[in-house]
Amino acid sequence: MPRALVTYWNLHRIPILILLLSMGLYVAFAYDLARSDSLKLLTLYWALFFFCFKLIQFEKWNFRFLLVAGILFRLVFLWAQPELSQDFYRFIWDGTLLSHGYNPYELSPDAWMLKDGIRQWFPLADTLHQNMGSLSARNFSNYPPANQYFFALCVKLGGGGLPGSILAMRILLILADIGAFYFGRRLLLLLNKAPYQIFWYFLNPLVIVELTGNLHFEGVMVFFFALSLYLLMKFGWLWGTLPYAISIGVKLVPLMLLPLILPLLGIRRASGFYILTGIFLGLLIYPIYFPDLGPHYMQTLKLWFSNFEFNAGVYRMAEHLAEWQEIKPWIFIASYGKVIPWLTAGTALLVSLHPRIRRSKSWFTGALAVLSVYYLTAAVVHPWYLVFPLFVGLYTRFRFFVVWSALVMVSYTAYSGKGVEEQTWWIALEYSAVFGMILYEIFRNRREFVTFVKNDGASGTD
Repeated sequence: MPRALVTYWNLHRIPILILLLSMGLYVAFAYDLARSDSLKLLTLYWALFFFCFKLIQFEKWNFRFLLVAGILFRLVFLWAQPELSQDFYRFIWDGTLLSHGYNPYELSPDAWMLKDGIRQWFPLADTLHQNMGSLSARNFSNYPPANQYFFALCVKLGGGGLPGSILAMRILLILADIGAFYFGRRLLLLLNKAPYQIFWYFLNPLVIVELTGNLHFEGVMVFFFALSLYLLMKFGWLWGTLPYAISIGVKLVPLMLLPLILPLLGIRRASGFYILTGIFLGLLIYPIYFPDLGPHYMQTLKLWFSNFEFNAGVYRMAEHLAEWQEIKPWIFIASYGKVIPWLTAGTALLVSLHPRIRRSKSWFTGALAVLSVYYLTAAVVHPWYLVFPLFVGLYTRFRFFVVWSALVMVSYTAYSGKGVEEQTWWIALEYSAVFGMILYEIFRNRREFVTFVKNDGASGTD
């Protein structure tokens, strides 16, 4: 064995062993795990999270080692079919429709299945319809237009078959994560922050399992968001408009942060940013526009605010208070769902008025505050939802979303039985730890926190 390899092994043997053990655990996660096996799922996940922490601890300045590790972990999933989520069946359904020239927003899958001759040009129709779940099958698509184009692209590249489409989606998501890593690291350097912080995203088991493993497209949104912010801060607002529009077009979440662009850029440049971003969004919508697009899309979108509950924190506490007052649950969630968008918008407006948001470093703290209010009060918080705020939090002093990413997988215990039944004590444990971490970090950074809130002095940089 060459002397260089022996020397490298002697210097890095523990991280290398951790890398190999982690790959073994990811193999088990990808190919030998049922969603109903909560004990195995949580054991594997928390072991992977511990190894993630140790890898960053040992090798945080070894850029190449950790980059290769993150790519290898993702490649483990290359031929696996997602087991923890069935959303990918709907992704392929929508992508197949669009690739054949049909509008994915026009009809629900149930309505499509009633049409004559659909199986002639859509051989996967029965398989996808049966496996996407009744909730998805009876509703219009809720995925924004840029996401639909990526679905169609992956279906085309995958040859229209199920394995090929899954493989194409997985490769796209791996490339998006690598892009998010690259521009995320450049953004950290631009803001004079430790570049190794990006590995809390790139090596995070939540990101690897939910994006590469379960094929959720939050990673594509994060990539375009990171690209937009980097270009905006490095080269000017004009360069950031198109990627920001695509980021919104993949997932709507970056819309919540648009008010914060105003203090960052000033009225004149922000106006240009809003106008051009709006034009690009319009161009994304134009190819699939039809008169009922808005009503169909909003009908499905409203369901997530007024009909469903999953892994909720503040909502669950508010629901118990409502039950004591004998308010019907379906009435309460409908009323609660109407409040959350306004609460989030109000928070974004208040944060945008703070003078420190004009500074690039403080902007991310304000963005994290907006996202925190939304996700802590939302009635539905699937694990992959946390990927975006996890990324934004890397540019602040706060790491409670890293802790939350370690705990959010307890929500999968809801699938341990025949139906979907959440365990209240698991949810209580999750949110108690998250709120505890928030309070701890506020206390630990109390000087900077008070300085930021009061806009007093110049010592607070976050």
